[in-house]
This record gives sequence, structure tokens and C-alpha cells, in this order.
Amino acid sequence: MELRGLTSEEARRRHLKFGPNEIPSYQSHGFLRLVIEILKEPMTILLAACGILYAFIGERQDAFVLLGFWGLIVFITLYQEGKTEHALESLRDLSSPRAIVIRAGSVERVPARELVVGDLVQLRAGDIVPADVVLREPFQIQVDESLLTGESFSVRKDVNDPAWAGTIVVQGQALAEVTSIGTETKLGQIGKVLKSARRAETPLKKETQRVVKILTVFSVLLSILTGVVYVLFHEDLASGVLVGLTLAMAILPNEIPAVLTIFLSLGTRRLSQKHVLTRKISAVDSIGAVSVLCVDKTGTLTMNKMTVQRKVTSFYAQVSELDLLRTASLASNLKTFDPMERAIEEAYQGQEKPLQLVLQYQWSPELFAMSNLWRSVDSKMLMIATKGAPEAVLKMCRLPSALEIEVNAKVDELAAQGLRVLAIAQGACNENELPANQIDLPLEFLGLLGFSDPVRPGVADAVKECHEAGIRVIMMTGDHAKTAATVAEEIGLRQSQKILSGSDLEKMTDTELKEQLNESNCFSRMLPEQKLRIVKALQERGEVVAMTGDGVNDAPALAAAQVGIAMGQKGTDVAREAASIVLLDDDFTTIVKGIRIGRRIYDNLQAAIGYLTAVHIPIAGISVLPVLLNLPIILMPVHVAFLHLLIEPTCSLVFEAEPGSTNIMRRNPRREDQPIFSGKAMAPAVVQGLIIFSIIFFVFLYSLKRGRGELDSRALGFTVLFFSNLALVFMNRSWMREMDWKGFSRNRFLWPVVISSLVVLLLVLYVPFFRGLFHFSFLHAQDLLLSLFASIVGVFCFEFWKRFSFKKKM
Repeated sequence: MELRGLTSEEARRRHLKFGPNEIPSYQSHGFLRLVIEILKEPMTILLAACGILYAFIGERQDAFVLLGFWGLIVFITLYQEGKTEHALESLRDLSSPRAIVIRAGSVERVPARELVVGDLVQLRAGDIVPADVVLREPFQIQVDESLLTGESFSVRKDVNDPAWAGTIVVQGQALAEVTSIGTETKLGQIGKVLKSARRAETPLKKETQRVVKILTVFSVLLSILTGVVYVLFHEDLASGVLVGLTLAMAILPNEIPAVLTIFLSLGTRRLSQKHVLTRKISAVDSIGAVSVLCVDKTGTLTMNKMTVQRKVTSFYAQVSELDLLRTASLASNLKTFDPMERAIEEAYQGQEKPLQLVLQYQWSPELFAMSNLWRSVDSKMLMIATKGAPEAVLKMCRLPSALEIEVNAKVDELAAQGLRVLAIAQGACNENELPANQIDLPLEFLGLLGFSDPVRPGVADAVKECHEAGIRVIMMTGDHAKTAATVAEEIGLRQSQKILSGSDLEKMTDTELKEQLNESNCFSRMLPEQKLRIVKALQERGEVVAMTGDGVNDAPALAAAQVGIAMGQKGTDVAREAASIVLLDDDFTTIVKGIRIGRRIYDNLQAAIGYLTAVHIPIAGISVLPVLLNLPIILMPVHVAFLHLLIEPTCSLVFEAEPGSTNIMRRNPRREDQPIFSGKAMAPAVVQGLIIFSIIFFVFLYSLKRGRGELDSRALGFTVLFFSNLALVFMNRSWMREMDWKGFSRNRFLWPVVISSLVVLLLVLYVPFFRGLFHFSFLHAQDLLLSLFASIVGVFCFEFWKRFSFKKKM
């Protein structure tokens, strides 16, 4: 009796009643915890301290303003963090493992978290069991339960035996019924303990934390020193404390960790929108630095939609094409998602098969072939059906030399047409005399099948784009060398004339392999474990390697590569777990899109950090220098709080949304170990900040020298700083080349941020109530023009410096 499983409606009702099939691993922030973490931020603590101190000395208006700003900053930070959490939550939903489920007799692929008790799931070699199940129709299935038991050997399972969530199917296949989900599974009980576990930190985050610690110590020491100097000059302890707190607010680098988290988290969201699912957040950083891209041919470069194009039976007059297709069908898995086996079934048109499958010999690295043994009602002998790589099947059939030469010539002819070639053989044996090894089966060669698998649209253009971006593309395939050569030529692969096979690699030392990698980008008849050798050889040459894979044996190479890329459609669960990225559409062009986005994310992050560095230098400078020179104070806590309301959203909106530069895929990859805070990278930002600081302080001194009062000079200096901040936004969008005037319209947040900021500035300067809160006097039109002119001078000074300093990079 056929197992039909639940209906979709029954599954939906159970999902609503019992919740998702989800094992807890990491604790989410939760709203309350998120609020507590924000309130612990240095900026919010300092702002609250300033407000309380103002209230203590009787300046109630200033206290209310600062506490109002405190509330706004908490709200904005909460919104940004919530946006980040939402992005990560969406990523978690996407990254849920997939399961093949049978509902109402039809086969579907659904997220494993949607499984319910009573579902029928199909398990195959390489799958991770998605829930606790009981086996209903097992066929030679063996499961690795070491995750739960610690035992390294696999366990054979029979009908009604249980299999536990998280264990791995290492052989065979089965239909199984779900008995427990989520926290009710054995693994789920363990998962409850992992709620408090922390995620591994990326190298970029570690670098950021190190820099932030250094800057924090420096900021605290400088703030204390400045406060002490003010007290010595003015003998006013309360004001001295305020000056110190103001400086700490001005220069503490609290935005940098927030910007890093936002960029990487939203980066995962941007990648997922292009069908690139990021399983490890470190891959967002690494994918933009990829210098070598190692890819499978079938399904990644090609459509993975195969059709039987040629049927060759001319070697024996008595063999018909129908006989050839029937044997190929009998040599296939009973229920399969393999495109080649589906193509065989379509060509054979579902003719009737014998009653019972007795034994199956699987593909192995030693022999690229599989055989099924069938028991027929009208015979005591078992029928053998075999299909596989021509060289493997010919070895099993032991043909006469003349016939073997003829068959190989036909294989070469088909392969040169870009077809994948399978050899088909059949035989018979007594059930009591089954050989231990597949190669010893008694077989008779029948013929060849040639399968067409067209190259995906856009692959040739994507390969060309990789070459222009300084990214080397290496194609690996299990196919015949001539099939690989034809596809390599069609996609425009460089250095594809010399093709190395898996057997060639076996004969090479690691040193010889490194040398051969200079001459070839095409590998045929590759074994999955040989990919690992190539990954290591490339990494020893200093390359950043992206490696694709879909099988169980691909997992070591995927884990070893800086960017392991598993196939979302044809890949096994084991491969996806080992990878840092999953392609949801298995398309090579999607990988290239991901690299482009990765480069864009890194560029935008570098620009944002450059902007933050540049804008904090003048803020810190005009907070410290007037105190040291015993001049009137320019910046008070209210001004710094106001600036922070502009600076952090500018980073998270404008710079994060900045489209990639037009030459982003026409430059060589950056080094993976290139620090984002290196002196060379930060030099432009420091120059920007010093130029702007010099101009602001010059305007402030000029105003004081002309007899303008403290309120006038403060308003003028602050306005120059405000305009300069907006100028920095424009400059840092293209801080390593000339300003991109034509690209301003491509960023949807740029002009809204600029216009809203200008409106707020006008309110502060010309509405008496706000002007009083900020301790400003009325600025005349010529003062505004002077401030704007001074900011423009700063822009042109930096552009002039940039033209000469980065002449070679433009």
C-alpha cells in the first residue's frame, strides 16, 4: 500500500497548533534585553550624566533638552538594532534546512521547520535527519549517530527503527514518519542547553573591538585631562566635569561597532535577495575578497536539466534502443531527484520494472558506476543492471581490445559534442553467489547514452566579468575530459587547454600540484576529496578560495575554503552545513553577483568608517583646543548630542545604501588580511578631519578677533561644522577617487538626509526657542554664506590633495 502522508491542510493545522520544528541554539536578543544593552552604551550613559548634572547645578532647560536628546538617541538606536534583528531573523528563516516531504501522495521540498508530527519524509545519503522519525520503507539505510552517541561507526536501520534529528544518512534511502519535532526531539533537549551560547566573532569584528578599546582608553584619558585643565583655568568643578563629559561624548567611537553590525547584518539580507544565503556572517566579509572561484560544471555552469540526446547501440546488432533505456532505468534509484536519472525515465516513458530490488551497489571513488540487482517472478537468477562512466563500465565488462577501442572512440566523439556519456551494461547471477565488490559482477556491455545539459544563460558573461575583476575561475567536473573542454571553450574559460584529471592529481606531489595550477583551470574526472587538495594548494599560494560543492564528500573542501558554497537545490544537508554560503538557485551567475555585493559592502563599510573618523577629528579638536587655549567653549553637550543624531543615521542609511562604484568588478581583489583600520586606509579620513578642523577653528578665531561675542562665534563655528559634516558625506562616497557627481541620484537616502538636515539647521538657527536651547545668536545671511564657503573650501582642499596622493589609483 502506498504511503500518501498528511494533506497540506492537515500539516498546516498541526504547524499552527504545535509550532515550528526548530531546535534552539542561540538566544535572540528579545526587546527587553535589547533596551538594556542600548541603555548600557557609553553614549547614552554620558548623555544621561550630562542631563543629570545640568539639573543638579540648576540649568533645568539644558537638562530637559539633553534628556530629550537621550530619549531620541535611544529610540533611533532601538530602531536600528531592531532592523538588524529583523534582518537576522529573516536570515534564520531562510537558512532553515530543507526536507523532502510526501503530502497527499505528492513530493514537495519544504523548510524543515515546517515539518509536523505525522509527516512522511524522504531520506537519502547525505541528508541530515530533520526530526525524530520512525522508518517505514527503508532500503539499505545506514545512519551516523555519533552526534548523540559519540560512536564513530554508522548504524544499519530496518522497518520501524527510529532515527534521531541531527543524525546523518550515510548510505541508502528511506521513507520515514515524523514522531517528534523541535524541542521534543533528543537533539532539541540538548539544544535547550545551548541557548546562552555566543556566536563566533569575525576577524573584522575582532579588529574593530581592538581599535575601539584603544580609542576608548585614549578618549577617557584625554577627557579627564581636558576637564582638569578647565578646572585649573576657571576654578569651576561642575563646568569642568561637563567639559570632560562633552569631550568624551564627542570622541568615544561608539558608532563604529554599531555600524559594523548593521552593515554585515543588512549585507546578509542583500545577499539573500540575490539568492545567496549567508550561513556564517564572516562570509559577508570574505566573499568580496575572493581571488579564485572553483566551481562544479553540472548544475552550476550548466542548467542541470538533462535530456537523452544520443543512444548508441551499434556495437551489437541484437541490442535495441529500448533495451538500452530499460537497463539504464533499472540501474537507477527508485525515487530520485537526479537530473540524469530523470532524463532516463522520461526517455524510457515509465515502462514496467521487475517486482523487487534485492541489492544495490553504490557509486564509489574507486569505481564510477552503480548496479541494481532485481528478482523476477519467472527466474531464479537475479538480473543485473549497471550504468556509469564509460571507463568504469568497460573495465567491469572486460571487452576485447578491438571493441574497447571502438567504444572509446565513440565516447570521445560524444564528449567532444559536449555530451555527458554513460555506459550501460547488464548481466545475471545467482543470489547465493553475489560478489563482495561491484567490479566482479558478470556483465555484458550494451551501449552508450549521451546527455545534453546546456550552459546556463549569462555564464560566459559572468566568467568574463570574473576575469576582469582579477578572479580566477577553475572548473571541476566528474565528466570526460573532452566534455569538460567543450564546455570550458563555450564559457570562455582561460587556461583551459591543458586539462588535468583526477588520476593525474593522484600521481602528483603537493609541490607539483602547485606548479600545475599555474597552467590549467580545468579538471575532469575529479573525486570530491581531491577538491580539498586543490583548495589547500591554492591557499598556500596566498589565494582566497571560494569552492562549490553538493555532496557528502565535498564537505571537507567546503569547510576548508574561505568561502564554501553549497548548492541549495541539488546539495545534501551535510554540504550545506559545512558551507558558509548556500546558493538558492545553484547558478554560477549568482556567485558573481554575490562577489559584487560583497565588494560593495566592504567599500561602503570602509567609506562609513572613514566618514566617522573624519567627522570626529574636528568635533574632538574644537572641544579640546579652546579649553587648552583658555578660549570660549564652542561645543556643549547639547551640540554633541545633536550631531550624534545626524551622524549615526547617516552611516546606517546613506553609506549602507550606497550603490557600488562602476569599476567595482574591474579591479583586483583586496587581500583577505587587509585591515580596515590600517594607516594607509585611514590617511584620507585623517586628512579630511584635519582640514575641516583647521577651517572651523580659523573661522571661530576670526569671529572672536573681529569682536563677535561668544554666542555669535559659537553659532558660526557650529554652522561651519554642520556644513562640513554634510560635505564629508559627499566626499566619502568616493573617498579614494574624484567625487562622483553623476552618482548622487543613485542613492535613495542621500538627498532626503541632506535636505532634512538643512531644515533642522535652519530651525535651530532661526527659531528663537531652539536658538536659545543651543546658546546661539542670530546669524545673518553673510554668516551663512561664510560658513558654506568655508565648507566648500574644505572639500576642494581635500579633492586637491586626493588628486595627487591617489593619482595612481584614479
